[in-house]
Amino acid sequence: MIRITDILDQASTYLSPLDVALIQKAYVFSAAAHAGQIRLSGEPYLSHPLEVSNILVDLRLDAATIVAGLLHDTVEDTEVSIPQIVELFGPEVGAIVEGVTKISKMNFESKEQAQAENIRKMILAMADDIRVILVKLADRLHNISTLEFQKEYKQRAIAQETLGIYAPLANRLGLYRIKVQLENYGLRYMKPDVYAQISEGINRYQDQGQAYIDKVSAMIQDVLAENEINGRVKGRIKHTYSIYHKMKQRGLTLDQIFDMIAFRVIVNNLRECYTVLGLVHSLWKPVPGKFKDYISMPKANMYQSLHSTVIGPEGERIEIQIRTEEMHQLAENGVAAHWSYKEHGSKKAQEADRFSWLRQILDWQGDLKDSRDFMSTLSLDLFQDEVYVFTPRGQVKELPEGGTPVDFAYLIHTEVGNHCAGAKVNGRIVPLNTPLKNGDTVEIITDASRNPSRDWLHFVKSGKARSRIKHWIGTEERTRSLSLAKELLEKEGRRMGINVAKAIKSGDFDPVVKEFSFRQLDDLFSAVGHGRITARQVLRKLLPKEEQKPEERKPSGPGAPQTKPQDPDSISIQGVDGVLIRYAQCCNPLPGDPIVGYISRGLGVTVHTQDCPNVANMEHERLLDVSWGGQEETKPLPAKIKVLCKNQRGVLGLVSGLLAKEGINIDSGKFTSAVDGMSELDFVIEVKTTTQLYAIIEKLRNLEAVQEVTRSSAG
Repeated sequence: MIRITDILDQASTYLSPLDVALIQKAYVFSAAAHAGQIRLSGEPYLSHPLEVSNILVDLRLDAATIVAGLLHDTVEDTEVSIPQIVELFGPEVGAIVEGVTKISKMNFESKEQAQAENIRKMILAMADDIRVILVKLADRLHNISTLEFQKEYKQRAIAQETLGIYAPLANRLGLYRIKVQLENYGLRYMKPDVYAQISEGINRYQDQGQAYIDKVSAMIQDVLAENEINGRVKGRIKHTYSIYHKMKQRGLTLDQIFDMIAFRVIVNNLRECYTVLGLVHSLWKPVPGKFKDYISMPKANMYQSLHSTVIGPEGERIEIQIRTEEMHQLAENGVAAHWSYKEHGSKKAQEADRFSWLRQILDWQGDLKDSRDFMSTLSLDLFQDEVYVFTPRGQVKELPEGGTPVDFAYLIHTEVGNHCAGAKVNGRIVPLNTPLKNGDTVEIITDASRNPSRDWLHFVKSGKARSRIKHWIGTEERTRSLSLAKELLEKEGRRMGINVAKAIKSGDFDPVVKEFSFRQLDDLFSAVGHGRITARQVLRKLLPKEEQKPEERKPSGPGAPQTKPQDPDSISIQGVDGVLIRYAQCCNPLPGDPIVGYISRGLGVTVHTQDCPNVANMEHERLLDVSWGGQEETKPLPAKIKVLCKNQRGVLGLVSGLLAKEGINIDSGKFTSAVDGMSELDFVIEVKTTTQLYAIIEKLRNLEAVQEVTRSSAG
């Protein structure tokens, strides 16, 4: 456990004695507040705020931020209040602590929505003080580093949220060191089989890779010395998540990743950056299309560097980054390296301009009332790299990589986007889904009679465009769904002898609204219009109790899907009772996986994993909050695995024998052989939980002839 003396010693190297004394005071206060509390690891709870503050002092942040790190959980987990903190440590510290406090007085329909609202509050708090997110990121980094003490389903949920929100936020703020750690921990718990394979591959490559790093570093250092450039060279093997991302992005196996090594050349000034680039290109042949100048066109997180991929010694592809010392500090610590405060903690005006992306998020978030919608759109904005395009008047506009004319139109103004009818790129008319490239000049053609199309959601890349399109479609669809619902209710009401108009006027629907867990009557009617519940289900609630008989819903016909009534011991579905459920074959969810439900008209609710690729293309209005219940499934469910092994006699028997020994049934299998002497075995096996699945994967991986085993989501 880190000691307060270590934190104080490091803080004293750049803070005043008065600031160090304030940190000491906060430590004493936090220790008293958390006295007697123990973490799941068995350590005193105080170890957590100490570790958080250590991360913050390592970033050389100001005293108020470090003090807030020591106090950030006191309001949530102890009897301490914000006014107490303000009284003892000042309004600046109180505001930061309040910004990161996880307590919420709102009542949410699901844990997912509650967490989404916390994220929304965090984004809003960033607008007032960026230090809120710095404390939150440090908090998440330490929590995920001790995740082995949590239950598996919590590990996966926290890891998924970390990869989806916190790591991209760290990237946007330029906090490279924190981003790398969050990504690696996230992958370790989200996809343990993949993490283990890549880590093993890196370990195998370590000795050979280090020798190569030393060789190339010496060659670059010699070139610098010959040209009288005083610089330093750092070589490294890329981190686990970076390699995984490249494998996933390009559809490659670990053996097909050739550029696992990257180098950084750090020099004194801007002129030397471009000089070194020329020297490197004269030494080794550059790979076409693999040069990026982030110095003349910095990233949104203020990152600056020259990137070039070259064919190095022995034909190896290597990435070389060239930057100044100042650029390097910014690349490592991002906003923490330059975010400065005046005496009273207010942001300097010129620094605020560096966060245009944050202002854009604040601009569109108000349109997104649904928390899940907010989260998906936020993830979309955080993950993207940037392209820079020009307006016809020569103004530079920043868009996410792959951004289209529709994204550009919404960036100009919401009304321009809503009435976008066409676009010209570099003077030529192009389709609206055309990806824009750096340097393109874009002109939007508008038509007052044109409106957004749902198809646009399939290709837009920016959060602003997606939120504006969804807002327009949602408004239109809600109007139509309310009109349709009233028609359906009146039609069904005539059959059942209920005067719907009279029931609305007299308030008879008010208890029905509460019974179905809606806030207001329009929400209930909207659910009827979208097919989430039937008009008959609603109107039966208006009948006398003795006439309210439960209805049976049995799919019929030769093509009827294999569904089953909801089992309360396995799945709980928010706001819906007695529905039919089935498990999606595209992703084969298992107890322990984060899941989401999709209302299939006439087929009940289909359960998908939250990261199933198909979920992104589904109508959001028909998605439901779904969670596994407290007990595990007693009936095994299908799971797909892919085994890459040597093509030799008896391997199939070894694999199937191990599965049989573990009591695992093989439902089906497909086997293919490649010319490189390897075979790929695709199995559908039956397991009860993700815990059982990953245990089996680990045992298969230990077989001598087996090279890789992964969980597959392919259809």
